[in-house]
Amino acid sequence: ELKGMKATKSLSEDVVIGKRHVAALILARGGSKGIPLKNIKPLAGVPLMGWVLRAAVDSEVFDSVWVSTDHAEIKKVAEAWGAQVHQRSPEVSRDSTSSLETIQEFLEYHNEVDIVCNIQATSPCLHPFDVKEALKKITEDGYDSVFSVVRRHQFRWKEVDELSDEKTEAINLDPANRPRRQDWPGELCENGSFYFTTKDLIKTGQLQGGKSIYYEMLPEFSVDIDGDIDWPVAEQRVLRYGYPGKVVRLLFCNVSACLAEGINALSSNTRNTSAIHMLQEKQVEVILLTSSDDAVAQSLAAKLQKRTGCQVMEVGKKPLNDLQEVMKNKSLDWKHVAFMGFDQADEKLLKLAGLSAVPGDAPELASKAAKYICPLSRGSGAVWDFAELILLQKPMAKPQ
Repeated sequence: ELKGMKATKSLSEDVVIGKRHVAALILARGGSKGIPLKNIKPLAGVPLMGWVLRAAVDSEVFDSVWVSTDHAEIKKVAEAWGAQVHQRSPEVSRDSTSSLETIQEFLEYHNEVDIVCNIQATSPCLHPFDVKEALKKITEDGYDSVFSVVRRHQFRWKEVDELSDEKTEAINLDPANRPRRQDWPGELCENGSFYFTTKDLIKTGQLQGGKSIYYEMLPEFSVDIDGDIDWPVAEQRVLRYGYPGKVVRLLFCNVSACLAEGINALSSNTRNTSAIHMLQEKQVEVILLTSSDDAVAQSLAAKLQKRTGCQVMEVGKKPLNDLQEVMKNKSLDWKHVAFMGFDQADEKLLKLAGLSAVPGDAPELASKAAKYICPLSRGSGAVWDFAELILLQKPMAKPQ
């Protein structure tokens, strides 16, 4: 994958500059007894695992980004989001397998790695700045392990058998001198978002140890998905606090993604054209793409350009070649580009764009390549839906 290659540096580079190879590693087993394939279940339109992979790749501090899995569908999603895949063995794919055992197997096959950051797929509000700052504690301050924590203000009590005469006792407060919240600093609790560990420490059978330190994350970014009951709440949290990726500056929209059975839906659908105008008002350029093989779209080109105010561009059978030239002329990176497609020909672009989408009625191959699946179908406002997503995320994103 082009995107995956971009997130990875060669081992020879590390040797030349004397730098330790830092790898991000997401453990994503397919046989979980909880939610089936939870790691790739859509959360606010994005596969759960996609949220942390986007943050890891965009942090630009990792020499490689990996997903360790035993499942073919998880492998496809991982590669679409810029990761390399380690095919884990059956021995470390059991319910009883620990994270440590899985990471140790990964290192056996990837001896070039010196520092591993085990990122939990179930922490979708991770941002690049958190892993950047945490890594400095190892590379600059000399720590062997760094793990994420969050500050909690919760008073804890000893659990007792309700059928016994034993009385409960306060664990972390004096009830006679109960402090006000603002007068109590709270306690630091692991939030499970990430664990940085040196290879040497992992070889001793530890993920936390040696010279160890915590990295405190803000509560709003500490979201942990551990059950279906959390999903609706998590979707609201991730839309507000999740890392949306680089700021979108350009949207390529395949006109066939907006047309329904030959009807000029984009031209006639006020909702879709309004979506394009919304993006333009927020300084997001929109370029509409038509295929040289699509006579209907070609006949609408002039009408589309007049109604939307967008450039309408004809592309050939390999649209990537045509769009690469546009990107070069505009000095843009794919991380700053959104793409909306529909069919198999769009697969590479859907994977390459920083943010990509397909209408809800898109073929399976395109849907799997896209980072977002619109709930609406072609001609029914799918462009509007995607535009809202772009604008919702745009204020949160900061150029890295």
